[in-house]
Amino acid sequence: MTAAVVIKYAIELVAVLLLALGIKGLSKVRSARAANQIAAVALALAVLGVLINFLSTSGIDSSAWLWIIGGTVVGGLLGAITSQRVPMTAMPETVALFNGCGGMSSLLVALGVALDPLAGSDGEGTGALVAGISIVVSVFVGAITFSGSVVAMGKLQGWLDTPAWMQSKLRHVINIGLAAVSLVAAIALIASGGDQGLWLLVIGSSLLGIGVTLSIGGADMPVVISLLNSYSGVAAAAAGFVVGSQMLIVADAMVGAAGLILTQVMCNAMNRSLVNVLFGGALGASASAADQGEYQGITSCSAEECALTLETAQRVVFVPGYGLAVAQAQHILREVAELLEAQGIDVAYAIHPVAGRMPGHMNVLLAEADVPYEQLIEMETINPEFPRTDVVIVLGANDVVNPQARNDSSSPLYGMPVLNVEEATTVFVVKRGLSAGYAGIKNSLFERPNTSMVFGDAKKVLSGLAQELRELGVGKAKVG
Repeated sequence: MTAAVVIKYAIELVAVLLLALGIKGLSKVRSARAANQIAAVALALAVLGVLINFLSTSGIDSSAWLWIIGGTVVGGLLGAITSQRVPMTAMPETVALFNGCGGMSSLLVALGVALDPLAGSDGEGTGALVAGISIVVSVFVGAITFSGSVVAMGKLQGWLDTPAWMQSKLRHVINIGLAAVSLVAAIALIASGGDQGLWLLVIGSSLLGIGVTLSIGGADMPVVISLLNSYSGVAAAAAGFVVGSQMLIVADAMVGAAGLILTQVMCNAMNRSLVNVLFGGALGASASAADQGEYQGITSCSAEECALTLETAQRVVFVPGYGLAVAQAQHILREVAELLEAQGIDVAYAIHPVAGRMPGHMNVLLAEADVPYEQLIEMETINPEFPRTDVVIVLGANDVVNPQARNDSSSPLYGMPVLNVEEATTVFVVKRGLSAGYAGIKNSLFERPNTSMVFGDAKKVLSGLAQELRELGVGKAKVG
């Protein structure tokens, strides 16, 4: 074993350990930023390890160095610009796009090795069968991840809608056909030991990614994004076999496993199976006519009435939802919370696992407004506290606060864990209108006697609420 190979293995070992430490740190909001930086250092070391590997075996000519340096500069600039300009409300689309970039990277690596087998040599005589299978997995999963992520981004951005024919059983026939074509191409590629069937595999798997993702509703995107993140890990791990990088194999196996676990957690939070999300169509398809009927006994109020109730409260819980993100109202929400806190009122934020459009969307949104980490309370912890809560303010959330999930066995939501906000003394729901959530059914919370609707854009309503609280003298203790 040469000195260069030893250095390569040492670098990759350090990179794997740093990446594992970074992934662990991402489990806590407080340590997530530092953990992300540690993971970035780990990936930089991984790239260094791959370069050392090629330098110690076949070397890299001057033209290749131009591509490497140019790609690094362009990619780094795009990443820096994106991180500065993309608003927090657009994070779901950005994460979907980044997942797609990961899939495309693995796909390009596998294509390069398939078209130029010497490029994938690791100097250790990797078997042809293992190499062929690795290329197939990297191409197949990478292409699905890329095309599926682009579709997911388009649906989240509002650029794409699900065509009517994609909601019928015809989509299953098409997707099965594409899967069969991809399987035939994969077998041909492995059997030939060259590039036979390669482009058919790329086309078939890319179309399969589009076909599967296009039929999934926008409300299921948290699960889809989590799954695509897992796919990008699997594709990159396979690319690790292709280029002989232990770092890619170990690290992205962890990413793939973590993504699958998160996907299962998200499915449990929605009381749905992954098969149902991917192939079952819209959840609202099972909603009855009664579920979609007119509301009865709705009570509405103004920001002034809401402020009068808050003035006498001892404990207030905010429930953020996608409507808060759309209105970009996280900063004014923080301002309202500070006024209440200055009055001695206990404030907390109830976080449902699937609130928003990606895993952790609400946590990230509120972190941007410098909401204290300890005030972000998960569903399992906050639910027992609602009976002792004076006021709950629901901001743009819908199905995640629907009591039918617990008490109506005929509801499509039945069994889905939700926030028990109706157990609070008073509930205010800030919403533009009475439109249904992704389940396509009424929310019985709106008809509860202790619930009042505050209709309007979340940012405008909260701005009015802050003004009313100031006029009532709430928060003056802070300045005094």
